[in-house]
Amino acid sequence: MTILLTDTQRSLWWGAVIGGFVVVLAVAALLTILVLLVRTIDQRVAGVKETLLAAERNTDDTVLIAQTADGVEAVLAEGLEHHLFLGRVLGKVRM
Repeated sequence: MTILLTDTQRSLWWGAVIGGFVVVLAVAALLTILVLLVRTIDQRVAGVKETLLAAERNTDDTVLIAQTADGVEAVLAEGLEHHLFLGRVLGKVRM
């Protein structure tokens, strides 16, 4: 059985076929853009993770700040005692 289409029907079928190809191409383009964006986001998330790990490593030794400050205070106090002693011995400081 052969089905003959009228010109209008044939035009409508070709319009549907071409429209389908356009939709398929649009979906492929949008999916490609989506994949590229997801890849970019993934790379940037990895960069943020590395930055956060570096920040964590940089702050691991903050406990030592107080100990270092105490050591500096002790060195300064000792230096002041030496200064005062030498000043008294050399007659430059009077008390």
